[in-house]
Amino acid sequence: MITRRAHSGSRLDAFQLARERGVAEGTVDAHELPRVDDVLGDGPAQIEWRIEGTTDSAGRLALAIDIQGAVPLTCQRCLEDFEYPIDQRTSVLLARDERELAALDGDSDAEVVLAGTPVEPLALVEDELVLALPFAPRHPEDACSMKQDPS
Repeated sequence: MITRRAHSGSRLDAFQLARERGVAEGTVDAHELPRVDDVLGDGPAQIEWRIEGTTDSAGRLALAIDIQGAVPLTCQRCLEDFEYPIDQRTSVLLARDERELAALDGDSDAEVVLAGTPVEPLALVEDELVLALPFAPRHPEDACSMKQDPS
């Protein structure tokens, strides 16, 4: 089994990782991820991530992607920043080319990733973080500083 700490700019062979049941892991400041930076508030945004090679129930090669941490978001009710917890695990099937991607996508409810060439782990992490963030972030109702109208 291969295990390695990955850093920004590193790539991995997703099929090899899955075949060998390997693990790649690391930590990223979410402010470094371009598709989420503009929705984040000020403050720390450390995300720990782990990508583990696996298979699905049909024996097809897959990756399990775990992300955990917290990011600052701006409440849409009171416009104050708050810490939003992230704890997500997703499994994705691997496709070597567009044809295989279409076949797997039509044959399964699972997400499918095109991985015919080495993939950037942080791109996978960023994809999962985008999906984990709420469309309209808000404090829990009892924690929001905005006064609720009693009427």
